[in-house]
Amino acid sequence: MVVDISAQGERQSELTHALALVRSRLAAAAEAAGRKVSEIELLPITKFFPATDVAILARLGCRAVGESRDQEASAKVAELARMFSAPMRSGSRGIQWHMVGQIQRNKVRSLANWAHTAHSIDTPQLVTALDRAITTAIADRRRGNPLRVHVQVSLDGDVSRGGVDMTDPGAVDRICAQVSDSQSLELIGLMGVPPRDWDQEKAFERLQSEHNRVLESFPTAVRLSAGMSDDLEIAVKHGSTCVRVGTALLGSRRLRSP
Repeated sequence: MVVDISAQGERQSELTHALALVRSRLAAAAEAAGRKVSEIELLPITKFFPATDVAILARLGCRAVGESRDQEASAKVAELARMFSAPMRSGSRGIQWHMVGQIQRNKVRSLANWAHTAHSIDTPQLVTALDRAITTAIADRRRGNPLRVHVQVSLDGDVSRGGVDMTDPGAVDRICAQVSDSQSLELIGLMGVPPRDWDQEKAFERLQSEHNRVLESFPTAVRLSAGMSDDLEIAVKHGSTCVRVGTALLGSRRLRSP
């Protein structure tokens, strides 16, 4: 089945306008920081939005989207495959699917079928489970490439919200080393979310400092996934290479979580 994207005219107009605004903000932020905008990826966060929105964004030039739940993402991957009459798994047909939410270990086999990149790796057990699942998926020809991995860090040490305790540099380094030594995971950077009660400027400054520290020992960890709709300018100022934008681009959430 092939979907006529032109039938989504009103929604396409909305997304075209919103995307132009976000790209303008990103360009201005990069200029203010003395950086090239090409250094910074805009990652639309499409969780709770329909697959038709992903299709429209792809037509508008977005080549990656972020999802936070395996069940919802798997369904969208399948729906996009029907829309384009071709496989839409990790990286195929130009769409790269990023997992930005917390990963349950009982979902790693499914995630191996569709995820191109993960932003939320934070425990040794998860690294082991993911490495095994990705290795099996490659052997079974369900995917062709390793999983690109960001290690998520917790700035305040509250790991209940996800992330490796950044107040313990040894803990961060151990996870990075485990990923680097794995068979089918590729360490590409860090991800962080400032605690709500922190000053944003100081939070992103600390995150940037930690990223620079990690880079000294792990030179492949060049990416810093940081910044969202409300704080992307500050994140770009402090070295973000990937901003995760949902509300500013897609508006209010449209779907219930499955």
